[in-house]
Formats: sequence, C-alpha cells, structure tokens
Amino acid sequence: MANTARDIMTGGVECVQEDETVLDAAKKMDQLGVGALPICGSDDRLKGMLTDRDIVVKVLAKGKDPASTRAGDLAEGEVVTIGADDDLKELVRTMAQHQVKRLPVIDGHRLVGVVSEADLAEHASPDQVVAVVRGVYAEG
Repeated sequence: MANTARDIMTGGVECVQEDETVLDAAKKMDQLGVGALPICGSDDRLKGMLTDRDIVVKVLAKGKDPASTRAGDLAEGEVVTIGADDDLKELVRTMAQHQVKRLPVIDGHRLVGVVSEADLAEHASPDQVVAVVRGVYAEG
C-alpha cells in the first residue's frame, strides 16, 4: 500500500540545468515526452520547475529569445517540494494549498522524483484526488 511520496513518485527524473537555455529545455521535454522539468543548479539543488506553459507565457509571449533565455531565469521564489517520506495526506495538502500539478520529491537536499496528478490518481483515494483537483483548479 502506498503511504509516502516515495511510494508513488516517478523516480529517475531528469533536470534542466539552470544555465541551459529554454530552447534546450523544450527539446528535452519533447525527447522525454513531458510537460515539465525540474530546474537544477550547479550546486545540485532544485531551483524551480519549468513547464511548457512557462515557456509559452514567460518567454514566447513576451518576445524573449528561447535560444538565449536561461532556464534559471524562469525559476521564481521558493520551490514547493515534499519530503520523500512524507505521507499522502501531507502530499495532498501541499499540492492543493500551493495549486501545483507536479510536486518535486526531495530526500535531504537531493531531488529523487516528482509526484504528478497521474501518480496521485493511480495511488491515492478518490477523496484525496478530488481534494487536489479542487485545490489546483479552484477559481480565484
């Protein structure tokens, strides 16, 4: 039975380095078939999450060049994460409260995986899934 973030996360997550370009990130997303990548620093710490929507809204729509804009330039504020051994109740609360669809899983300071809505849907109770969906997609 899945009880912790580690139990349901997708492991082996690839990062885009903070000094790589947004174009590099977009190519990596395409190759991996994903819509988001963690942004990792040279210090091996998580700096943020970069989504395909971020690329469209924060780069292309603003007329920025994706070939010269660094992924790290799009890392904003403190990254919302969950501890690998935190329980599903805490995971659900964190995703809903922070309105995130993908939650990086940290063990110490090291990124060990990501929990997505799909991971949650597969392993959590229907009530937990509804709580996250309501939190993430709530109006206002």
